[in-house]
Amino acid sequence: MPSVKVVILNWNGERHLARFLPSVVRNTPEHAGIVVADNGSTDGSLELLAREFPTVEVIRLDRNYGFAEGYNRAMRHIDSDYAVLLNSDVETPDGWLAPLVETLNADPEVAAVAPKLLSEKHRDEFEYAGASGGFIDMFGYPFCRGRILRSIERDEGQYDDARDVFWATGAAFCCRTDVFRTLGGFDGDFFAHMEEIDLCWRMQLAGWRIRIEPRSRVYHLGGGTLSTTSPQKIFYNHRNNLAMLYKCAPAWQRALVAVVRPMLDLLAALSYLGSGNVAGFRAVGRAWAEFIREHGALAEKRRAVRASCRRESHEIYRGSILLRYTFGLRRFGRLL
Repeated sequence: MPSVKVVILNWNGERHLARFLPSVVRNTPEHAGIVVADNGSTDGSLELLAREFPTVEVIRLDRNYGFAEGYNRAMRHIDSDYAVLLNSDVETPDGWLAPLVETLNADPEVAAVAPKLLSEKHRDEFEYAGASGGFIDMFGYPFCRGRILRSIERDEGQYDDARDVFWATGAAFCCRTDVFRTLGGFDGDFFAHMEEIDLCWRMQLAGWRIRIEPRSRVYHLGGGTLSTTSPQKIFYNHRNNLAMLYKCAPAWQRALVAVVRPMLDLLAALSYLGSGNVAGFRAVGRAWAEFIREHGALAEKRRAVRASCRRESHEIYRGSILLRYTFGLRRFGRLL
């Protein structure tokens, strides 16, 4: 039987660990190890782990490396065949892990698989960060089965079929450890946000597949670090999305993005300004400035990605999800 470890990255998340880690310990089979990688916390996280969770392995990182590089460094210590990268604000019910492991066992072409992600607050609704499997459109905008932009659906079993998707949520990302390492893991320069979409894209270009397995479900609190209007989150989302597209997109998509995205991002920046979020307006500008400044480094990354490319992803939506949303699309099922 392949070995499995559940890896939780923590930074000053004492309250999340106290609230959610008991369900992970209680409902994770004994053969699967549980690891908390601490990103240089300065709160009481380490003391809580030592006092309340003595069976949980702890990896101590010397400072906060962010989500992406923090997981990269943690994964250097993981010797299992499979790893589940689990957010610290995720509740896991009984039986959550087995379907994910079964998916990787059954199909050697699958590099990563995610469970159905439901809201911890509204448990009959999908959760924003992944719902029942993620996709992107031709301009690079992510969306999910169960979440179109800011519109979130109730879970009525409409997306309970296991299938290939474009990206698996980073809130509960089950992957082959060797594939994660071979591809360099997450892009550490991202710090946080969109790193899982970038990695899933690179996995597909290298010939692997990404799956959603709704027989497994977990409940995600979400929004525990940054609000959607946070200038820092706006900056990371815009900058990292542009960097991902530059590195991974085929020529036709890059051409579209180069022409259309400056206009779309200007509209987004103006919408922040119009709502009084001046810092959000500036964050979009900073994202573009840094993207342009890092052009040389991104070109190097793109050459490496394209050099190992075995096939293009067939899961890119050849349309504009933003345009469809503007004209009333609110449910993923209406795309079909």
